[in-house]
Amino acid sequence: MDSDSASMQPRPSSYSAFVFDAYGTLFDVHAAVRRHAAKIGPDGQLLSEIWRAKQLEYSWTRTLMGAYLDFWQLTEQALDFALLKVPSVDPAFRASLLDAYWNLDCYPEIPAVLKELKAHGGRVAILSNGSPSMLEAAVRSAGLDLVIDDIFSVDQVRRFKTDPSVYDLVTTAWRLYPDKISFQSSNRWDAAGAKKFGFRTVWVNRTGQPDEYPDFAPDLILTSLEGLAARSL
Repeated sequence: MDSDSASMQPRPSSYSAFVFDAYGTLFDVHAAVRRHAAKIGPDGQLLSEIWRAKQLEYSWTRTLMGAYLDFWQLTEQALDFALLKVPSVDPAFRASLLDAYWNLDCYPEIPAVLKELKAHGGRVAILSNGSPSMLEAAVRSAGLDLVIDDIFSVDQVRRFKTDPSVYDLVTTAWRLYPDKISFQSSNRWDAAGAKKFGFRTVWVNRTGQPDEYPDFAPDLILTSLEGLAARSL
């Protein structure tokens, strides 16, 4: 289903519970490297892509092994790998890049989208692989602390997405059936996991990626979160 075909689907029943993935959905994971791009040099984007890919790979591998480390430790380890893989980037930037990851930029439409959901009585939360301290810092830095009702971290179950116990954090805390919750993620694998769990899923395909997991198709595809309220409330 592409964005145009999604727009032709019947309007869903209203939702009042909205859960957002954090990294890549609300917060730009490449902002840390971009902040230092001029000094890092032409291989900065490659470094950022490897950093992100390894961060996720480590989360999946450790969940399968039953060997949990919190997401900040995985973020550090992934950056160390990326710096070794891209030797043109001076490893002296390590500390600056890690510092920047605590204050990632949110995407420009996010504050207005969340405020609109709240204005219509929506309940808003984050469900993320991030550690509690990482998420709290990111929310504060982006000025979203007044519109986020709850922050759910996988740290509570010591397993990463797409383990069903992660999505169950929300249904248990909010005492709602999964199909009453609208879950938004820019990560297609995350949207698939949430769909399998029973959430209504919105895939935020910001970069025009090809679809995957056709047996767990998202209910709605958007190119940004702008317009979410009009398609959900």
